[in-house]
Amino acid sequence: MEIFMIQYVKLKKIVFDVPSLILKEKSSNIFSSYNNLRLAQKEKEKMTTHINEKQTSTRPALLTVHVYNVLIYLFCVKLLEDIQVVIQHWIRILNITLGWIHDFDKIVVNYVMFPLFFIFIQSQITVFMFDVFISSSKLINTFTGHSDIVWSIDYSILGDGQFICSGSADETVRVWDVENNKQIQSFNKHSSAVACVKFSSYHYHNYRRNVICSASVDRTIRFWDFKDNKELQIFNKHTGWIGGIEFSPFNGGRYLCSGSEDNTICLWDVETSKLLHVLKGHKDCVRSVDISSLQSNNNKNESNSIGVIGGNGYNICSGSFDNTIILWDIETAKQLIVFKGHSKGVMNVKYGSNEFGCANTILSGSNDESVRLWDVRSGEQIQVFNGHERGVYAVEYSPFVIKNNSEAVSGNSNVICSGSVDNTIRFWDIRSNKNKLQAIKGDEKKKE
Repeated sequence: MEIFMIQYVKLKKIVFDVPSLILKEKSSNIFSSYNNLRLAQKEKEKMTTHINEKQTSTRPALLTVHVYNVLIYLFCVKLLEDIQVVIQHWIRILNITLGWIHDFDKIVVNYVMFPLFFIFIQSQITVFMFDVFISSSKLINTFTGHSDIVWSIDYSILGDGQFICSGSADETVRVWDVENNKQIQSFNKHSSAVACVKFSSYHYHNYRRNVICSASVDRTIRFWDFKDNKELQIFNKHTGWIGGIEFSPFNGGRYLCSGSEDNTICLWDVETSKLLHVLKGHKDCVRSVDISSLQSNNNKNESNSIGVIGGNGYNICSGSFDNTIILWDIETAKQLIVFKGHSKGVMNVKYGSNEFGCANTILSGSNDESVRLWDVRSGEQIQVFNGHERGVYAVEYSPFVIKNNSEAVSGNSNVICSGSVDNTIRFWDIRSNKNKLQAIKGDEKKKE
C-alpha cells in the first residue's frame, strides 16, 4: 500500500501540477500577444481616422478576433507538445513503473487536452466581443403584418428553417420565415390580445411537429401546428388573463408553466394536458415566469433524485404586479425565496443559465424603470441599473463580453440587455451599476 501511495503522489504531480504550471505560463504569453495585437490595431485605426475620417470599417475588429482564435488554436497545439515532453521527463526522473498502463503519456495528454479543446470551442461559439457587435450591428429586416402592438416574439431553428413567431394585441399569432422575409402562417382563434408566444420544444423533439404555444388575455393557452395549419390543444384552467409561459428545460420540454392575472402560476403536463400544480403566493397578477437551468445546490430533497416529473434541482421564478419575484421548487411547488426591491410591478424575469456563466442569478425588469440582478443563493439584490425613462418590459442575458480576455476564454458573459417602453434597447455591464454601455433606439415615427 505504501508503494502504491508513493506512485499515486508521483502520478498526481504529472497529471495535475505539471500541466497547470505549463498552462499558466503559456496562457499568460498568449493573452499578452493578443493584447499587444489589439493595442497595435488601435494605434493603426487612430492613424487611419486622422487620414480619412469617412473611412470606417468593422473589418479590423473582426480580423483581430479571428487572429485571437488562431492564437488560441496554436497555443493549444504548442501546449500539447510541451506537455508530452515534460511528462516523459517526469516519468524518467521519478522512476514510475507503469507496466500495467501502456502509453501512459498519451492518456495524460488526452486528459489534459480535453478541457483545453473545450475552452477553444467556447471561444469560437459561445462568447462574442461586445465592441465588435456594436460596431457592426444594424437593422436587418422589419416584418409587417400585425395591426396592433406586438406583445411577444420567439425565435427557433426547426429543421433547415429559421422562424419567428409573434403574438399581438390584434388577437393573432403569426409565423415568419426569417430566410425568406415573409409571413407564412396566421392564427386568429384567440378572442383577445395575445400576451406571450413560445415555440414548443416538446412537440418538435418528440414528434418533429412545428408547434407554437400562445397565451392570451382571453384566459386560454393554445397550441398551433403551423406546418399543418391546425390547433392542437387548449388549456383553460386560469381564471384571469395569462401574461407569461415557459417550457421546462428537462424532459424535452414536456412541462409548461404559466403566470396569470388570477395571482397564480400553473404547471401543466403538455403530453397529457393535465394541470399538475397551482402555485399560490403572489398578491397580484403574475406577469412573467421562467424556469432555471439545473441548480444542484438548491435541491433539498434527497429521498428522490429524479422527482415525480424529473424536475429535481430546477426552480420556477415569477414576477408580479405585487412588486416581488418569487422562487419556487418545481417538484414540490413550495415557495423558496421572495425577492423585494422593485417599487412597481415586475414585468419580466429571466433565470441565469450555466451556458453564459450566470447560474444562480435572476434578472428582472419593472415598471419602476429599473433593471435588477439578484443572487439566488443569498436572496439579495446584486445590482440595480437605472437609465430607462419608462417601464422595462424585457430583460435578457447575452453572449457578449467586454474587453476581458480571461472571461472571453472562460465563456462567462458580463453583458445584459433590456427593452423599454421608452423605445430603447440598452446594454449593461453586470459588474457595475454605472451608466449603460450602449443604447439602440427604435422607430420614432409612431409614439403613444
